[in-house]
Amino acid sequence: MAARTAEKARAAGGARRGPERTCVGCGAKASAAELVRLRIEGGGVAVDRERAGGRGAWLHRGPLCLAQAVRRKGFARAFRRAVSVDEALLRRQLTENGGKD
Repeated sequence: MAARTAEKARAAGGARRGPERTCVGCGAKASAAELVRLRIEGGGVAVDRERAGGRGAWLHRGPLCLAQAVRRKGFARAFRRAVSVDEALLRRQLTENGGKD
């Protein structure tokens, strides 16, 4: 089935973009390269630098998406449990090196 999708994209003149994820803040779909993966670490939410296995959440690097995710409880929905979010710490992690090592 994935081969058919790739064939259709090539036939339509488009290139294959790779996996798409949904931002827990704004709800927009984007390629995984445009988003940062987050995970639960020590009871709070942190940037997943190693792309460890398990449940994760995806977020745009911008402060607006972070604020929306906190306000709309997007992290709790993505992780399927209540989590504590230190918005200031997470904002620093997202801005330093663009959320990547």
